[in-house]
Amino acid sequence: MENELLSRFDKIVEMGKEGQKALNEYWWDYALYNSFEYWLMVLFLVAPLVFLFIKINKNKLFQILFYGYSIHVSFGYEDLFGRNMGYWNYPIPVIPVLPGISLDSSLIPIIFIFVYQSSMTSNKKYYLYATITSVILSFVFKPMLVGLGLFRMYGSINYFHLFISYVSVFIFAKVMTDLFLWIKKRHNSEK
Repeated sequence: MENELLSRFDKIVEMGKEGQKALNEYWWDYALYNSFEYWLMVLFLVAPLVFLFIKINKNKLFQILFYGYSIHVSFGYEDLFGRNMGYWNYPIPVIPVLPGISLDSSLIPIIFIFVYQSSMTSNKKYYLYATITSVILSFVFKPMLVGLGLFRMYGSINYFHLFISYVSVFIFAKVMTDLFLWIKKRHNSEK
């Protein structure tokens, strides 16, 4: 029984390797790295990082970056889940083995970082602005990406599902950041 179990698992792993090999060949065969769309995805990866480096509030650097890290990790898991389930994918990835890196590791987390940062410095309503940002990303930005051929959705997945994904991520990141700030405050008061 155990040999059959592991043998079947090994076949599934092999199918995954073959799928990734096919994606890599697709990337090379169509010379995606020569297209306008590819360089747009590179811009989505690099420009937000440069902007973050210049504009981040250095006085609250670790708090803001912890929040950003929470956003990044959450989006990474949600994106991996969505791709593995066949809900969506990226036809023109910057790096074939990390298809969502431009959006999930740079552009979208950094957009939310600035929403968070602005709510810290001017007492704006974080949840309101994060929700508005999620609406814009889900119902304006993602359809634009679909129109440009940079994002594909499959099956019954729609933009409302993406909106729920964004909302769950920004709530999780805010709760995690607030929890760690509370722990820090409590620990410092016990000294």
